[in-house]
Order: sequence, then C-alpha cells, then structure tokens
Amino acid sequence: MLTEKYEKIFGEKIVSPSKNIWHVRTNSIKISPKDLERRLEMIGTIEKMEIEGGFWVRSEKNLSKTVEHILGYFFLQNASSMLPPLFLDLEQDVVLDLCASPGSKTTQMAAIMQNKGVIIANDITYKRLKALRGNLQRCGVMNTVVTKMRGENFWKTGIKFKKILLDAPCSGTGTMNPRILKETSERSARMLSNVQKKLISSAAKCLDDDGVIVYSTCSLEPEENEENVDFAVKELGLKTEKIDFKDGFQPVTEWQKKKFSEEVANAIRIMPNEKNEGFFICKLRK
Repeated sequence: MLTEKYEKIFGEKIVSPSKNIWHVRTNSIKISPKDLERRLEMIGTIEKMEIEGGFWVRSEKNLSKTVEHILGYFFLQNASSMLPPLFLDLEQDVVLDLCASPGSKTTQMAAIMQNKGVIIANDITYKRLKALRGNLQRCGVMNTVVTKMRGENFWKTGIKFKKILLDAPCSGTGTMNPRILKETSERSARMLSNVQKKLISSAAKCLDDDGVIVYSTCSLEPEENEENVDFAVKELGLKTEKIDFKDGFQPVTEWQKKKFSEEVANAIRIMPNEKNEGFFICKLRK
C-alpha cells in the first residue's frame, strides 16, 4: 500500500486528515478575521491557526452553503495550502500565478496585497478558468488579470516577473484521498514529474534576475518534489532559499539511487495529519 511506502520513505506515521474539520481562510478584502471569527462561532467550534486569519472549524453544517461563504467572506482552503503564498513575501507587486485555478492561492495573494498591485492568474482550459473567475468574483478580487495558456509556453509572452507562484498540477497524494492513492502509480508520478519540470523551466524563463519562484505540490511523491528541485538547481541554475517554518519536515535527500543536490535540503514537507494535508514547498531564486 502507498501509505506503507510513505512511512518507509519518511520515517513518519502517516495519518489521514480528519473529514470533520473545515479549513477556513478569512478573505480580508471583505471582512476582518475578528468579525469572521464571531460569525464562525455561531456555526461551530473554532480553533485559530497560526496562519493569520485561518481557522479550523468543527461543524455539522456544510460551510460551502453558508451565507458567509456565498458572500466571499472566507475561502475553504486546507491549512497546508495557505502556506506557499506566505513565502513570496508579497507587497504590491506584479505576480504570476502560473497554474491558478480554482483560485484559492490567487484570492489569498490578492488579500495579502490588499487588492493592489497586479496578479496574472493563468490556467489551461476554459473549464478551469470558469472556476477561477467565479472565485475571484465571489471574493471581490479586483487586481487580477486572467489568462489562458499552457503554463509550459507562458515564457513565450516575454513578460518578466520578480515573484512567481507555481502550485503545480500533481498527483494529490498528500490529500490521502483513497481514490487518488489507489490510482497513483510510479508511472503516473513520472509523467507528472515531466510536466512539472517543463512548468519550472517556463517559470524560470519568466523570472527577472534575483526573482523568486515558490514551487509547491500537494503530493508526497519524491519524483514530483525533490527531484524537480534538483532539476531546477542543476539544469536551470536556480538556488534554493531556506524556508523558516518550525513544523516542516526535512525533504528526501536521495531517491531510487539518485542523490540530490544539497540545495534540496532547504525545501520543506508538511506531512499529513488530522489537521493538515501533505504538502511540499520550495523557494527558488534566480
């Protein structure tokens, strides 16, 4: 079983995230965390995350059908998924979100930027853009331009950025979804890894000197994570930067007889537990 494989790789007991906990991120464009907290207290039992504006909510109600969600006061987003935008050190920048749909991190970045600056939110199909646009509208995002293009080819636009978020399409094994765990194989992980390398290459070509890419996946597979960072360092000449996060786990240093660059050690893993999905995050600088 894949769970046993992960425990052997990481030396950690793998626990599936609880289905009874809702992960809520305040949309500060529309409401303050304090005001949202008051509303959530009437819906269920809440616990604050260390992430500002983040809450775990235990409730029998479907939070996606609440008035507060429909009005865009919050986004349902796993706690681990809230981390990558934080490591971009956003101000009122011009930012590229290369694989943006459905918009959880796009809307998060817009809120951090106080709806100022510019976000280019790109994705590949009209179906995905429909979900992205819907969430941008619901959350009152005004600083975002939506584009439709293969991420691998985005570099051909010639636009340069100081900050790029690449939350790459991945196997999603960090969610511990039984269907995903059943369907994921070494072959599928390898195919995704090849796509991810092309996306990293494209992002690197879009990056200004001294610019930063935050690369992330919700996958546990080394092929989709450490191997790709190793590629970015050795083939693209990027450098990694240490991420300061006390609850992060050390990445894998070698896989299938291949030893990775020492730079890979600066990445972090978030291991699945009751309150978090598995995630991988790395900060790359040109």
